Amino acid sequence: MAWATVTEQVERLVGLGVPGAEELRGWAAARQCGDGLVVVHPDHVPSSSLAGLMRLDGRPGFVVPDMTDLDDFAPVESVEVPGGPAYVVHDPDRGDEMAGWSPDEAMPAILAQGRSPMTVSEGICWLLQEPGVLRRNRCFMTIGSRKPAARGSGLDKRTPAIWISNGGERDGGRERRGAPKVGWCWAGNRHTWLGFGSVAGREA
Repeated sequence: MAWATVTEQVERLVGLGVPGAEELRGWAAARQCGDGLVVVHPDHVPSSSLAGLMRLDGRPGFVVPDMTDLDDFAPVESVEVPGGPAYVVHDPDRGDEMAGWSPDEAMPAILAQGRSPMTVSEGICWLLQEPGVLRRNRCFMTIGSRKPAARGSGLDKRTPAIWISNGGERDGGRERRGAPKVGWCWAGNRHTWLGFGSVAGREA
């Protein structure tokens, strides 16, 4: 797709009220890269602060109430996130062809394609710029972010995902029906409406 310029995307983030987005203007002015999606680094603005700025048909986004630890989900070992207040990712994709797969099945397939699994911050930033990417039954997991297990080695069994709320009690009621939400799925479970977000690369 033809992306808006880095500067235009930063101005959109400013307009959306992203905390500290004005600080990205200097970063954007110094950029000398090609087109791509601007991602606010999670160390600059945590994912939980960005999620509420997503919009779908006028409905604000939210994080599910039982994911108060969203900001503890960090890039997995195979994902190298550039430093700085923001960076650019190339060719984000929802991974629709993997709908019905589990995260455990999708990860090696994404890496085998020479792509990188999308982090939850990247997924949210994508929807801040392109809300229409999220469609019912065409949503996606962001398995590039995982949380270390509470005890011992390994990872927490949850994987973040972004999809559309049905307005159930667990989501906070009917007023949230149709809103974009950040939730989670078990790493071994399959969901027919969730693909797997990935990117072709990241640029510092």
